[in-house]
Amino acid sequence: MFRIPKKRHPVTPGRVLQEDFVEPLKLTQDALAKALGVHRTTVNEILNDKRAVTSDMALRLGHVFRTSPAYWLGLQTAVDLYSAEHSEA
Repeated sequence: MFRIPKKRHPVTPGRVLQEDFVEPLKLTQDALAKALGVHRTTVNEILNDKRAVTSDMALRLGHVFRTSPAYWLGLQTAVDLYSAEHSEA
């Protein structure tokens, strides 16, 4: 069974988007926002880990980058679970 180390924060969808898609393709935030059909602020917040990737955004990212929406949701779920496990609540 695969285990995620509890001490290490999982990679965020924003970081993956930035490092694996935006930078290699030399996309601007404006160009990505237009391709996704969202406001530039939305893209900026995802890239800066201030906004979670929703099901709708996962579908959009999947369409634009020809990836599975489940890929994006999996990244987000890993972050959400890590946050829940490490919250002080």
